[in-house]
This record gives sequence, C-alpha cells and structure tokens, in this order.
Amino acid sequence: MVERANERVAWFNGEFVPEREVRIPFRDSSWLYGDGCFDMTRTFGHRLFKVKEHVDRLYRSLKYLRIDPGFGPAKMCDLTEELFERNRHLLGPDDDFWVGQRISRGVKQVPGDNLDHHGPNVVLECMPLPLVQRAKLFKEGIRVMVPSHRRVPPDSLTPRAKTHNYLNLIVADHEVQSIDPEAWAVLLDVNGNLAEGLGSNIFVVKEGAIRTPREKFVLPGVSRQTAIDLARDEGIELIETDIDLYDAYNADEVFLTSTSLCICPVVKVNGVAIGEEGQVWGPITQRLADAYKRFVDHDFVEQYLKRYVDGMEARAF
Repeated sequence: MVERANERVAWFNGEFVPEREVRIPFRDSSWLYGDGCFDMTRTFGHRLFKVKEHVDRLYRSLKYLRIDPGFGPAKMCDLTEELFERNRHLLGPDDDFWVGQRISRGVKQVPGDNLDHHGPNVVLECMPLPLVQRAKLFKEGIRVMVPSHRRVPPDSLTPRAKTHNYLNLIVADHEVQSIDPEAWAVLLDVNGNLAEGLGSNIFVVKEGAIRTPREKFVLPGVSRQTAIDLARDEGIELIETDIDLYDAYNADEVFLTSTSLCICPVVKVNGVAIGEEGQVWGPITQRLADAYKRFVDHDFVEQYLKRYVDGMEARAF
C-alpha cells in the first residue's frame, strides 16, 4: 500500500519526504554553476506518459555530463512511478502533473562543512501543469518572437542534453517578453536557422509537408519525437532540416511541441501572420493534435480550453 500524505511529496536522496523538507546545500554545484540535468514528463488523465523515454534521455544527459546518480534507469522509472502514486490523490478530476527528476553533481567536501551527504543530489518531483496560465494559447494561438540572443552552438555545449543551465534560453525569453509579455521566444542557431525555445520545439508546414530543425541543434524533445512519429503514421511528409525565418514567414502553418503543450498552434512569427487570415488551427496542426489525443487517450486541448477566460493574460510559466 502506497502511503498518502495531505501534501505533495518528493523523493530526495533515498527517501520520500514532504517537498518542504527537501534541502539542497548552497554549495551544490547545480546552484553554483548550473552543473546538473533533469527531465520532465506529464500525466494525461492521471496516467504517466512515456516515463522510460524521458528517463532514457535523462541518462543520456547524465552520461554527457559524466554524473553518476548511483543507480540505473530501471530504478529511476520505478521511483518515478511510485512518486506519482504517492501524489496522485492530490490531483483534481481534470488536473494533471509534471513529473520529473533532477540530478546535480552535488557538493564537494569542504573541511568543516558538517554535511552528511556529498556527491550527487537526486530529487524526483511532481508539480501541477499550468493549465489556466496556458489556456489562452490553445484558444488564440502562440505569438512567437525571435530574440537577439542565439542558441548556444553544439560545438560549445550540446543542446541535446537537458541540463540545469537554461540561462541562454531564459535571457532570450525575458528579452522577448519585455516587448510582448505573452510572446514565446524561439531562438536562431548561430547559422541563422530556427532552433528552439524554452522547453519547446518548432515545426513549419508548407504545401502539406512538415519541417523541423535538425536534432544536432536542438534538444530532441520526447513530444517532438511523438509528433514526428504521428506525422509519419498519418502519411504526412516530415523532414528534419534547416529552417530560416523566410520559411517561417511563408509557412502555411507553424506549431510548437513541448511536454506540457503537446502540440499548440502558432499564429504569428515576429508579427507576421501565419497562414490564412483568422487561422489559429491549420488543417495539418489540427490533424496531428487529433492523432496525439488518440495516442494518449486524452483530449489535452479541451483540458486547456475549459480553463480559458477571455482577456486572461497568457504566461509561459
């Protein structure tokens, strides 16, 4: 029998504890330097989605960073499942969680620090999805803006590892939101091609075919791969290639994928309207969203739209 508490619990370095009891030392390398990594899935109708795929990506990030959390992917999957079971009862009937894992390189021993744990700090957590805050995106579409900051190039630091060092994306996001608080930043790579946003991948549709940036220059999102697989299952041509702003401005449709959004339409890029006048959901984006709903057996679009309030400001977080 899984123990149920009246508040959310986390798994921290070997035990399940109330979230408020998780204590990361201030000399932790992730706090000091962003030296750690994480992954995050979501639930659909109180069911976890692709835990193994997310955990496998987590361990690829760990291998890149040369961090050993002390146990393997199978145990991480089991702990993630158990953590969710310990928090599931706190969800409302139409609410869902983000569920994820965070690992830092930890704390190097310093004489006199009196800490009882050195080395990697491991936290597993649950957190409510921002359904209210993002409902407007599904009703009115996303406005994408490209900031002046470029995505860190793969020859400096690979974007394929999901590290705690998000400063490149955060600074870019703040720049965009200083111009339009509801806009969603998508960065260019150093070659001037579209790359990615904060936790999101971009796709453009032209003449019935879908294109998305090459994996080398972006984090290969699990939701991104799900959309790619579904498109191919639907018989829609999908190409991973370089895409520039000319391609985006002249696209018939543009959409973003992310763990929380799944698939969400884009209505403007740098103020340029996408597709036909008044279009929010283009036919290919709608078709893929419908396929995604069938795949997860959950209408995530309706889940967001139930929370829509006219005039409510959309927030990225």
